[in-house]
Amino acid sequence: MTVDIKSLIDKTDKLVIGLMSGTSKDGIDAALVKLQGSGLDTKIELIKFICVEYGADVRSRLDNLAKECTLKEISELNFIIGDEFAKAALDVIKEAGVNPSDVDLIGSHGQTVFHNPPSYKDGTPSTLQIGEIDVIAEKTGITTVGDFRTRDIAAGGEAAPLVPYLDYLLFRKPGKVSIAQNIGGIANATVVTEDMDDVEAFDTGPGNMLMDGIIRLATDGRQQYDRNGQLASAGKVNKELLDKLLSDPYYSEPPPKSTGEELFGKEMAGELYSLVDCKMLSLEDMMATLLTLTVESIVSSYQDYIFPNRRISEVIFSGGGCNNPLLMERIKSRLPSLKCMTSDDYGIPVNAKEAVAFAVLANELISGNTTNLPRVTGAQRKVPLGKIALGRP
Repeated sequence: MTVDIKSLIDKTDKLVIGLMSGTSKDGIDAALVKLQGSGLDTKIELIKFICVEYGADVRSRLDNLAKECTLKEISELNFIIGDEFAKAALDVIKEAGVNPSDVDLIGSHGQTVFHNPPSYKDGTPSTLQIGEIDVIAEKTGITTVGDFRTRDIAAGGEAAPLVPYLDYLLFRKPGKVSIAQNIGGIANATVVTEDMDDVEAFDTGPGNMLMDGIIRLATDGRQQYDRNGQLASAGKVNKELLDKLLSDPYYSEPPPKSTGEELFGKEMAGELYSLVDCKMLSLEDMMATLLTLTVESIVSSYQDYIFPNRRISEVIFSGGGCNNPLLMERIKSRLPSLKCMTSDDYGIPVNAKEAVAFAVLANELISGNTTNLPRVTGAQRKVPLGKIALGRP
């Protein structure tokens, strides 16, 4: 028997799963989406969304990849993460009350373990996401698309952000310009315009990554984040440290640009936590300072790179940062003249948007469409994103 890929390509309505694990490495987001059509006319309906946490052993192995590791460990973890993604896909299928045979396609972002875009100017640009798509296809039986970032790097781009394609499909309005602001481990902004070729986007800097990293160190991994910003609300901003953090060259680098754990990850969190550990700064003051860093880096990026050239009608927030009421309150207070919404107002829960994006990107690849935005990533041309692992016949 052969896999009937032509029928999949020709199918107008598809059930597609999007799988995403971000820079926080805390687990997998899985979204089951009904997609009608492709390209700019795509209709998107979220059927079911779940979050599946990584076990402590998997999270520990991912964290240790940043240290010295063997090729055997990297190879093994690629298959282990693939198995975790496959389980998440089967979990969302079960919770949605459908059968695996009902699902047409999976789009898996994988787990980023290294990202060295051209803007870093450090050797050969490259990016690596693990979570072997052949494992996902074999375990689920469903054709799987993954490795979405590598083609854009090959075309000279940053390979990030990739979600602006979905932002444009969801949020474009005639005669309006808005900002779609995602606050995950890394925060990124998309300037959504009426014309896709005019869309701009870039990573603004750390979102939750540094705050979460400090909490994990302070609690020896027992707590993953500052729930509701309680610690930050009890602290005071250390202006000297804040100014030092905001002086990082990344913030003054004009777009296109992208960043990740290599700049704002575990190593920086460890350096910052040493100030808490040696009693130079209280945990509360550190959290207040890092929350303000997220706020100021987002707002200053608007002031430097967006507001001078665009008249913005609204800001649409998504990502885990939306669950931190203190963070959202502080950002909104710095943008008093702008209407602030969330992706929930457009039918996509704040935690689900990125997983939905990779369902859409998988459908676009199957449909033969390009989905990188060269003005966003800096790529030399528009290219198709992703590779295909065929499901079982």
